[in-house]
Amino acid sequence: MGDQSRMTLLFVSRLWRRGLLLACLLLTAPAWSADILLTAAEDSAGVQAFAQALAQQRPEDHVTFTALKDLPAPNQLPATTRLILLDLPGLDWRLQDTQGPPTLVLRISRLQARQRLGTAHPAKISLLWSDPPLERQLNLIANILPQARRIGVLYGTDSEFLLPELRQYATPKGLEIVPQRWDNISDSRPLQTLFKSSDVLLGLDDPQLYNPKTAKNLLLSSYAQQLPLVGPNAGFVRAGSLASTYSDQADWLAVLDRLLDHPPANWPRTLYPEHFKVVGNPQVARSLGIEQVDEVAVAARLAEGEKRP
Repeated sequence: MGDQSRMTLLFVSRLWRRGLLLACLLLTAPAWSADILLTAAEDSAGVQAFAQALAQQRPEDHVTFTALKDLPAPNQLPATTRLILLDLPGLDWRLQDTQGPPTLVLRISRLQARQRLGTAHPAKISLLWSDPPLERQLNLIANILPQARRIGVLYGTDSEFLLPELRQYATPKGLEIVPQRWDNISDSRPLQTLFKSSDVLLGLDDPQLYNPKTAKNLLLSSYAQQLPLVGPNAGFVRAGSLASTYSDQADWLAVLDRLLDHPPANWPRTLYPEHFKVVGNPQVARSLGIEQVDEVAVAARLAEGEKRP
């Protein structure tokens, strides 16, 4: 009986929390405010800091964070809610229901979206890409390595779909994409083949290819060939690649602030953040005999170039 009573109390408590959340969301708010609900599977310090920063940035809106486990089904949330998902479990939860509120999805890469959605795009869901834009990365290469013309690109089954887009951006810039499939990360022969026909390597944000297990082999092999690696992200630059573009929390907050100023009907289906920074690895630049990347100046040049038609 004791166990049954505790289970009943737990069930009632959970229902009460969900009911309280819905009641809070349904409270009448001033006409100029919006109910903005952030959620994630993990209620970490970083997630809380992001939610608090957004709340401070939009004091006239009602900004709250609720852990994913405490939310009802998406269709039980008020239709006027503006939902912001901070991780992939949140997207999986949202995809179970076509009737949920307008949703912005952060921290999702092109590959992750492809794996979950294929080529489909559900209504009322906007995807804000976490991986650097391909064209921006090519522009970075053109800025810091102006002599490079042959852009070596490792790809796998998951990232192959990005190659046509990459070629589309490269051709007008006078750049040649040299693709090399790498199915077996224990086999270094594809790397050696690619190194011989490339001036620089551009890393795609494909975790099957660029991860802690492959980093040492990739980086040491490229150093041995005096071949710089650009990308795939800021984390890999810290590990030993030359440079990358990236967007940090301040950039994402700026993107959200702009989007939330508009009705959800006007939100784009997909979006790369227009605000970004450049990170370089001075030690790698010295090792390769390359001029150190001036992060601020290069980022400014790239941003100015993106403003021009």
